Amino acid sequence: MTDQPTTAQLDADARLLVAPAEGTPDIEDTPGCLQETIAALRAGTGPIAIDAERAHGFRYSQRAYLIQLRRTGAGTHLIDPIAFDDTPALAELGAAISNTEWIIHAASQDLPCLAEIGMTPLHLFDTELAARLLNYPRVALGTMLTELLGVRLLKEHSAADWSTRPLPAEWLTYAALDVELLVELRDRLADQLVAAGKDAWAAEEFAALAAGAGAPIERRTDPWRRTSGIHRVRTRRGLAYVAELWQIRDEIARDTDRAPSRILPDVAIAELASAERPDRSTLHQIPGFQRRQARRYLPEWLAGLQHVATLRDAELPPMHIPSVGPPQARMWASKDPVAAKRLTRVREVLGAVAQQYELPMENLLTPDHVRRLAWSPPAPLTEESVDAALAQLGAREWQRRLTVPGLTEALGP
Repeated sequence: MTDQPTTAQLDADARLLVAPAEGTPDIEDTPGCLQETIAALRAGTGPIAIDAERAHGFRYSQRAYLIQLRRTGAGTHLIDPIAFDDTPALAELGAAISNTEWIIHAASQDLPCLAEIGMTPLHLFDTELAARLLNYPRVALGTMLTELLGVRLLKEHSAADWSTRPLPAEWLTYAALDVELLVELRDRLADQLVAAGKDAWAAEEFAALAAGAGAPIERRTDPWRRTSGIHRVRTRRGLAYVAELWQIRDEIARDTDRAPSRILPDVAIAELASAERPDRSTLHQIPGFQRRQARRYLPEWLAGLQHVATLRDAELPPMHIPSVGPPQARMWASKDPVAAKRLTRVREVLGAVAQQYELPMENLLTPDHVRRLAWSPPAPLTEESVDAALAQLGAREWQRRLTVPGLTEALGP
C-alpha cells in the first residue's frame, strides 16, 4: 500500500458513527441472558466478531471486564464476565463458538484474557495483522474502519477503567461499536489479501495465533530489573532495595487488585534505591511515597528497607544477569565485529525482500529471530540448516520460503 491519505484527510471525509445500527444492547449478567446469547450466536451465520475490555493501568489483573460479540443474524451482545465468576458459564459460551471463525483486532492483546475464562478459538482472523501484511502504515481499528469503510469512531473511552460498575451507558455504546463493523472489515481485508497473493501467509499467521491462544504467559527473570529509572542505581545494595520494594509493591497490588503504579510509581523506588543509605527520612523526602496510597503502606516500605540493610554482600543481586540471547545490536561492533557486519548484511537482504513483497520488515521476520540467527549462524551453513534454525525459533513456513536463500548467502563469510 503506497501513497496513503493522511489521517486528517480520511477523518474529514468519514461518516461519524455514534451508535450501533440496532441500538446499544443491554449488558448481560444473568444465566438466563447468557443462555439466550449462546442460542442466538449458534443460530447466526458467518464468523463472530469479538472484543474484550480490560482495566489496564487501573487493576493488577489483565482479566476481561467486558466481552463484546457480534454475528450476522444474532446481533451484538455485551457480556459482563465478572457476573459469572466461579461458574462454568463462560466456558460453555466459549465451547459453543470455539469452532466458528473469530474476528479480533490485535488478537494477541485479547486472547490471554479470553483464555483465562475458558474462551479459546480454533480459527481466527486478526484484522490488525491482516492490515500489517498488506503494508498499511496505520493499523489501529479506528483508522482501518475510516480508510476501508469510510466511517469514524470516537475513542474517548479507550483508556477507561472498565472494572467500574455499573458501566456507564455511553461506555457500552463505545464497546458495541468496536464490533459493529468488524465482519465487514474482515471481508474487505480478506479480499485484499487474496488480490495481493498473501492470503496463505495470513492463514499461517492466524493458525499460529489460534494454536497459542491458551498457552501460559512466560514470566520474566527478575522482572524488577525493568523498573523505570533503575539505570540511576549504581550499587548491588541499591539493586537489592529496588528488588525488595518492587516485590512488596507487587504483593500489595496483587492482594488489592490495583495497578502497581497506582500504589507507588517506579520513579519513587528508583530514587530511594539511589540514596547512599535510604531510611525513613529519605523516604519522607520522596514525593511518590507521600501519595495517599503509598502512605497507607509505610510499615511495609520501612520493613523492606530494614531487611535489605541487614543483607550480607553475598546475598545482594548481581549488577547484571547473563543474557539468554544475543546482546543488544548496538553493542555488537565492540563485542563481535564479524557478527556486527553479518547483521548489517542480513538486514540489507531482509529490507530488499520486504520492499519487494510490500511487507513491514518485522512481519517478514521477527527481529529477535534475525538477531539470534546473525549472532550464531548454524554450522554447517546451508539453506537446510538456516531453514531448520528459523523453524525452531518459530518462523512460519511462508517467512522461511521468502528469506532463507538470501539469509544463507548473507550469513556466509
